[in-house]
Amino acid sequence: MPGGCSRGPAAGDGRLRLARLALVLLGWVSSTSLPSSASSSTSSASLPAPAASGQPALPGRCPAPCECSEAARTVKCVNRNLTEVPADLPPYVRNLFLTGNQLAVLPAGAFARRPPLADLAALNLSGNRLKEVDAGAFEHLPGLRQLDLSHNPLADLSPFAFSGSNASVVAPSPLAELILNRLELPAAERQNLSLEGMVAAALRAGHALRGLRRLELASNQLLYLPRDVLAHLPGLRHLDLRNNSLVGLTHVSFRNLTHLESLHLEDNALKVLRNGTLAELQSLPHVRVFLDDNPWVCDCHMVDMVAWLKETEVVQGKGRLTCAFPEKMRHRVLLELNSSDLDCDPILPPSLQTSYVFLGIVLALIGAIFLLVLYLNRKGIKKWMHNIRDACRDHMEGYHYRYEINADPRLTNLSSNSDV
Repeated sequence: MPGGCSRGPAAGDGRLRLARLALVLLGWVSSTSLPSSASSSTSSASLPAPAASGQPALPGRCPAPCECSEAARTVKCVNRNLTEVPADLPPYVRNLFLTGNQLAVLPAGAFARRPPLADLAALNLSGNRLKEVDAGAFEHLPGLRQLDLSHNPLADLSPFAFSGSNASVVAPSPLAELILNRLELPAAERQNLSLEGMVAAALRAGHALRGLRRLELASNQLLYLPRDVLAHLPGLRHLDLRNNSLVGLTHVSFRNLTHLESLHLEDNALKVLRNGTLAELQSLPHVRVFLDDNPWVCDCHMVDMVAWLKETEVVQGKGRLTCAFPEKMRHRVLLELNSSDLDCDPILPPSLQTSYVFLGIVLALIGAIFLLVLYLNRKGIKKWMHNIRDACRDHMEGYHYRYEINADPRLTNLSSNSDV
């Protein structure tokens, strides 16, 4: 039995060692498996969720069809056949070029974004086949200073396009430069549409453009400027009306444009500038007027303008202005003309002209009263004229009887004998 007892403790020690070794191995395996599982969970957490790919573009990302320069704060979407304004414009944009696209309609809030495009200062929409600009199309652009809508067949420009969609509350526009050159309307639409009236309504609506500094309306075939079209633009400094068909400036007033610095009227159909226009231009303290390439008619109506040109310093390049009509005066320089060259009759002073007009009115009134009296007394006048006729007839018969007596010698001898 002693031998069996001696084997028991030895076998127990072996089992104990095996148990301890198993515990050590189990602890090592558990320690190595935990970091690997943690790392796998961490790596799986770092992977993007599949739904993340469907979220909107991050702020500052450039729209796919455009070219962006964050350093220059400029976005160019040129000739990309866009039919609407890109929705993912970066908020840093200051200069936006959307030219040569297919933006037929510009609806209200076309540039409303979150965050807003607060720094957008220059917007170029030229050459987009744009036909319609709705009210409030440029809302939510508090920093917009320059807008170019040139080279578009603009047929429907809302009067509140530059102010807001709410016509009852007209907010002032931040615009300083508005460029509306060459609005290329088709001939069929131009017959039924007054471009002059449409543009004038947008410029006059609610004083929204009181801060405008530059207005360009060149190459629009304008025949006239509507009355008071410039009345609500007191801050205007540059007005470009060149290459139109303006025949006169009689109805438009420049009186309130006290800050106007340049007025371009080249390549129009102006024949003469009247005294009222000349006086208004002369009263503007800083203006420079450009009048080249107009068909000036050098007749008697040109006398006042020629005298004004010789005295004023307002007109730039006035030595280049020449006559176009009549044929005998063609190419004559306006500054070299005299009243004798213009075949003018002596003109009465205005006071004397007024006196003659008043005298004519008085004489006409007297004549009307005289005719009225004659009409009211026509029966008495007729009777009176009959009496005069009868008296004249009796008188003439007496003369005729005496003539017959004097002509007959027998009656003459009879008369002598009777006297004896």
